[in-house]
Formats: sequence, structure tokens, C-alpha cells
Amino acid sequence: MVAHLCLGLVVLAVLATAVADPDIKVVCAKDSVRVTWRVAPQFVPYAARFFLGSCMPSSWKVLPTGEGLAHFNYKFYDCKFTKQLKGKRIIYQNELSFRPQAKPKPVAFKYPIQCVQKRPEGRIPQFLNPGSGVSEGRSKLVFHMALLNEQLTGVSKTNVIPLGSFLPIWAAVEQKSHQPLVLLMDECVAASTPELEPGNQLYHIVGNHGCLLESKRGSSLFLPRYHSSAIILHLQSFEFGMGGEVYIHCNLIVWDGDYFDKRRKACHVKDGRWELLDDPARSSLCNCCENSCSPRTKRATSWEPHSVHFNSVLGPIIIVDQPASLVNSSLPETDAAGSQEI
Repeated sequence: MVAHLCLGLVVLAVLATAVADPDIKVVCAKDSVRVTWRVAPQFVPYAARFFLGSCMPSSWKVLPTGEGLAHFNYKFYDCKFTKQLKGKRIIYQNELSFRPQAKPKPVAFKYPIQCVQKRPEGRIPQFLNPGSGVSEGRSKLVFHMALLNEQLTGVSKTNVIPLGSFLPIWAAVEQKSHQPLVLLMDECVAASTPELEPGNQLYHIVGNHGCLLESKRGSSLFLPRYHSSAIILHLQSFEFGMGGEVYIHCNLIVWDGDYFDKRRKACHVKDGRWELLDDPARSSLCNCCENSCSPRTKRATSWEPHSVHFNSVLGPIIIVDQPASLVNSSLPETDAAGSQEI
């Protein structure tokens, strides 16, 4: 009891000091961040309770004054950094925290860490570029959907996929004569035929207006966007239709704004929780994925004239229960990718 009381007094002291004027320095590099956190002497015994995201300090130094100096030096793919693409910027976010007691006890102090970079022009593979330049006016839209290779560097040369491996499904809309467009997968199902017919057995992949249902069953997720007018579904292969032809049918939505709501979103399960791909801070929009996201509001209805729906089909894909090293069947590129103008 006495130990817990003393620890409570320590927590109050750190809050009084750190919240008022935290001595924290952040240096952002190209692919990493360096953080220095100077803390009062009474916190030195609790060096193991300071975190950057999920990471403990890279090093810890006790100064002649008795103060502690915590150094965090990590890559952006460490410590559970989140990555957002907004316009021409790449934003990496995390938070420093002091957690005097183990989970599930709450943190006593949090401090946001953010690094913003300009998106490199040359990072987008040419085949993925939905069009350079933006101009006013409206013209016909050209939609694309393709199965990519494992490296995400081009269209896949094979349609034979080992069970459990991933199918990177890319969808994009050309916007050469439009203001920036946002593309979403509203619904995707797998079927054994290139056309959906009454009585077809379906395997639901994306439903409930943009909820990646398959992310609850395995490791599927939406990859971070390289452009608002394109989206990549990193889909883990499944047993449906195994050994036979499988076609992926997707209802795509595109509109000329960046407004997201319960009917216009891309949500997937990460770390056991639903997360909004384009703005994790607004992931509450994904809460309806467990129930129904269908109720229409007046505001949602008012947006309808600004959006376009398009049905796209990808296939045939053949899922086999054998190692990838034994899968050598190839497919002409025209069968693994397609485009259509509306």
C-alpha cells in the first residue's frame, strides 16, 4: 500500500512538471526520428516506464544534476508509427508516454510526435500513376483494376495464387481532366463466374460501405495510399472456390471531395480495432462496421450527385493449396488487369 502511495505521488509530480513545460526535443530524418526526453531526478528509477509508441528508450543517461535523459532513435517502421498520405505530404505520427504501472493501467502522461515530409515525386511506379496534372472541368472517367505482383512493382504475370499468400488488388481512376478524386471500394465479393447471377454463391470481402470484412478473419488490409484516386487491397487468399476459377467483383465509388462518412470510407481491422485508412484519428466512422452503415442521412443524400459508382471485375484467379515454389502457371497481362471508360 505504501509503495503504491509513493508511486502515486511520483505520478502527480511528473504531471505537474512535464505538462507545464515538457523538456522534449524531436529531430525528424528521412526514414527515422530522434527524440530526447529530459526528466526530473525522481523519475530516474522508472526509466523502463518511458515509451515512444511501443518502444523503450534506445539509451538512458543519468546527468550530473541527477536528471535522466532518455534517447529514442528509431525508424518509422518501428514503434507502431502511423503513416498518412495527405496531398503532397507524408505524415508519421506517434506519441511519447510515461506509464508508471503495467497495462491495463492508463498512461500518466502523453506527448504527440509528428514528422511531416514532402512526398517524393519519383516514388510512384509509372504504371500506378493515374494521370499527371490536374485541370478544371469534367470528362469521361477511366477505371482500372489489376492484380499486382508481390513486389507491387507491376501487374502480376500469373493468376495462380497459393492458399494463404496475398493478392494485391489495385484499383484506380484516371483524373486527367478533373479536380482530385477519391476512390473507394464500397463492396467486393468473390464468385465463380465473371457475371453475378441469381443463386451465385458469394464470398464477401468488402461490405457495409467500405468495411474490409476479410481483415477480421486474417491479415488482409488496405495499404497506405500513394494517391487519393487509387487504392490497393492487400487481400490474403482464401479457400472459397479453391482449385477453380474465382472472380473478384467490386463496386467502386469515386467523388471529387475529401469528405468521409459512414457510407464513404475505407476501414480495416488493425491491432484488433477498426481503423479508417485515410484518417485514423476519425476511426469512429468505422464503428458501424460491426452492425450496419446503411442508414442514409440528409447530408449523405446531398452528396450523392457528386459521386460515381462503377462495377469492376478481376479474374479469373485460381487459388491452389500448394507452395508458391510449385506455382508456375502464367497468364497474359490482359487477363490480370483491365480498364474501362464510362
